[in-house]
Amino acid sequence: MFDVIVVGGGPTGLFLACELRLAGIQPLVLERRPEPDRADKAHGLAGQVVRLLDNRGLFERCGGRGAPAPAPGFFFGGMPLPLHALGTENPMHLLPVNQRDLEQVLNERAAELGADVRRGWEVLSLTQTDDRVDVVARGSDGVERTLTTRYLVGCDGGHSLVRKQAGIAFPGISDDHVVDRSALIGPSDRFRFAPGGRVVIEGLGEIPAHFHRTDRGVFTLLAHDPERPLVNTAEWEDHPAGNSPGPGAPMTAAEMEESVERVLGVRLPLSPPPEGAPTMLRRLCGRNSRLADRYRDGRVFIAGDAAQVSHGPTLNLALQDAANLAWKLAAALRGWAPEGLLDSYGTERRACGERVLMHTRAATALMAPGADVTALRLLFAELLDRTENLRLVAALMAGADVRYDMGEEHPAAPTGWFVPPISLTTDDGHERRLAELLRDARALLLDLTGGNDLAATAEPWKNRVRHVTATAGDAPAPALLIRPDGYVAWAGADPDGLKAALTRWFSPG
Repeated sequence: MFDVIVVGGGPTGLFLACELRLAGIQPLVLERRPEPDRADKAHGLAGQVVRLLDNRGLFERCGGRGAPAPAPGFFFGGMPLPLHALGTENPMHLLPVNQRDLEQVLNERAAELGADVRRGWEVLSLTQTDDRVDVVARGSDGVERTLTTRYLVGCDGGHSLVRKQAGIAFPGISDDHVVDRSALIGPSDRFRFAPGGRVVIEGLGEIPAHFHRTDRGVFTLLAHDPERPLVNTAEWEDHPAGNSPGPGAPMTAAEMEESVERVLGVRLPLSPPPEGAPTMLRRLCGRNSRLADRYRDGRVFIAGDAAQVSHGPTLNLALQDAANLAWKLAAALRGWAPEGLLDSYGTERRACGERVLMHTRAATALMAPGADVTALRLLFAELLDRTENLRLVAALMAGADVRYDMGEEHPAAPTGWFVPPISLTTDDGHERRLAELLRDARALLLDLTGGNDLAATAEPWKNRVRHVTATAGDAPAPALLIRPDGYVAWAGADPDGLKAALTRWFSPG
């Protein structure tokens, strides 16, 4: 019998496998595709998830340099957010990594940690009892087998078989009036990038490079890689099929050019990327927004796109789902999970999914054509001139606006929030970032009191919670109890409060 079977070997399933291995659990990952997906999909990670990857030592492996730094700007609904105005309160971090490259990094990391990833395996059905889940899967040799596991996690995308077989509802809406088109193109003498995140297009002039809204739709030209910029259009159509050969027909460069001309009013001939570079021509007819009504059914869990889909930062959400679930499954498998710990996964992460669904729908509404939306954008721009509103929207976009219930909390303490970055000097005299102490995905008691009371309190939990004493000039509290997923479960200096938090999250010592 397996401890955990993960269905889906994309970024969510691979990261979950890595987290489980760090927790001492051996998962089995079943992936239907025989090879990693090299298609061009997401082009970056934004917000809190970037710091999560830094905590696991994956930020630099994905192309980042040093420690994540707050981004000076971002966008909401195609409107610029001057995040530099927030100073140290800016929660937005960016990591411009293509999804295929992220998946490669996670695949390599899973292999380093010894995860069992089996490609070419298709899950056909599942049934569960009180103590196990039986999975019928067709192996890479074409033979059907029944595999038994104590827990099953569906990371198998928006059309999740696991979710459907578990009977988990997936309510939501589909807006069939929006057609999105994307293409990777090569350099052109018809446009050039200008300072300040702008682009000059022949026959049109200088416009914002990220989002340019017209009466006919939205145009974006993103240059993560200047040798193969990404072109996007979004068109709102009463009859989407009128300008599209249909969702089943292949996307063509000519169709992309025609869409750009409809939105911008000028013809922009598009050339393919340089030879050997990945290519992409993609059309999405309609925008789907759905959220599972629950994230667990008995011994079956869902994560990532299997739990939530939207025209937004679903990959950011998915990786944090995996980090939240992994340590809780490990606790249950090792026999020390307190009552309700596994249920807290759905409670905590579904609240985050609700927020993402809300802000992606709001962003779509702000980019729609029409005079009424233009007026709304003018009002919204005035609201963003106020720092408190800018801070709220920034936290919303970063995924940093949901506070988990940690029980008794002091308003000024960071309990319930993702732990802030802290520079430390540990007892051995080394200067370290807090992220460096979180590489092993273990719970951490960061003790900055200089006394022995907290050490004695935490002693019975030493096999579950690592205790580190250090000094810090920028610490938000005398001591922090940090869960494996990076959230602060307790903050303060009171040994009784620490004991209560240790008991709540890690069972009696």
